[in-house]
Amino acid sequence: MFGRILVPTDFSAPSDAALDYARILATKFGSALELLHVIDDPTSDSQFVPDGFAASTVDIRTELAEHARKRLETLVTFVDRARYHAHAEAVFGSPARTIVDYATASASALIVMGTHGRTGLAHLLMGSVAEQVVRSAPCPVLTVRQVAVADDLLLDTAHLEGVRQLALPVSV
Repeated sequence: MFGRILVPTDFSAPSDAALDYARILATKFGSALELLHVIDDPTSDSQFVPDGFAASTVDIRTELAEHARKRLETLVTFVDRARYHAHAEAVFGSPARTIVDYATASASALIVMGTHGRTGLAHLLMGSVAEQVVRSAPCPVLTVRQVAVADDLLLDTAHLEGVRQLALPVSV
């Protein structure tokens, strides 16, 4: 049903919980897992970057990318690679737009992502990457706010019936 599951991560507790859920779904449906970390790149719009600063951003970008790759390596285990054909990638861009573009390009069947669940002023000021992805994703999106997933969920798949129903594409 879900050939490829995309799991965007910002290395937060909700992202870790989303990865746990994605592993459960991948086990249930025989899906491949893709982890994606988007490095928010404020220098990507060159009109806001002074010429003198642009040269030093190459070193900063290289460091950020290497740090993200190392963190991704800790999330994708040998078992993940063997069982789910999992791989991970770190890219620069605007988080929501890049996640949607990546899901489209990789033909992801489902996006499982964490959400911080901000409300009020924090939501107004910071927005929600998950909300933006839900609005424009080319496939169903499962958002996860929980911090942990119980191991016994692997045995109890009754809760997946709702996920299966919610995850079906809707024709308009």
